[in-house]
Amino acid sequence: MKPLLWTMLLVALVANVSLNFMVEQEGLHIALSVVSGVVVLASAAGLWMLRGPREN
Repeated sequence: MKPLLWTMLLVALVANVSLNFMVEQEGLHIALSVVSGVVVLASAAGLWMLRGPREN
């Protein structure tokens, strides 16, 4: 599960950065940027929830 979340996180980050280099600010561009941002946040939250216990 963690490798899938890491892959989703990296792909969504690359997609978000590449979308930000697009000059046109059309509705599709904004929608794709929002979707990739949600995927980044969701996969980061999933990785945070699946982290191992901390050692003191």
